[in-house]
Amino acid sequence: MYTLAFDTTVNFCSIALFNNENMIDSFKQEMDFGQAEVLIPAIGEMLQNHNLQFRDLTLAVVCTGPGSFTGVRSSIAAARAFALACPEVTVCGISAFDAYAADLSAEELSDVNVILVETKREDYYVQYYDRKLNKLEPASTAFYDDIVHALNGKKVTFSGDGAERFLNRPSGLSLHAVKMPFNPPIDKLALIGINKYQNKCTDFPKPLYLKAPDVCVK
Repeated sequence: MYTLAFDTTVNFCSIALFNNENMIDSFKQEMDFGQAEVLIPAIGEMLQNHNLQFRDLTLAVVCTGPGSFTGVRSSIAAARAFALACPEVTVCGISAFDAYAADLSAEELSDVNVILVETKREDYYVQYYDRKLNKLEPASTAFYDDIVHALNGKKVTFSGDGAERFLNRPSGLSLHAVKMPFNPPIDKLALIGINKYQNKCTDFPKPLYLKAPDVCVK
């Protein structure tokens, strides 16, 4: 079973190719823009290097965000195009929150595990998980003071690409563990998708928008 996973929701273009549950190839390039132009050729080259065509895949997993509005649209548009071109390939969407959360080890998990995704504004995209990685409430946007107030008096683990900016200010919170990844871990994204496929509960990719995009007339 071959699985392809990819993500353009942040300032990276990330791709991974799995054979069953083993990653056999990966691609990662940091870039502020232009991920859409890099994604498809990089996927094509990766598949060619392993003598594969897209129809040889069983599963394609895409990050649904939150993140850059254009980046989210780019990868999901690619995933949906793949689904139209090769309907025999299952396409599955996984959130960046779940990928970051899955990257926490058993020792790093706390009573409340907070995934913060960068908005590049004053607020954060936030998702709270319990020790078993069950979601405690729906994902939302929140400002620093609101997050501190919600977590006051609790033992907390932080992760996500927004964690570094958040922890640059003294919060007074009781920290159990902290991880500061730059982008959603593409291997975890793939493995979550594989698990969903095996349990016959894949979700067709839909963009995870928690707020409207900032647009203006030049």
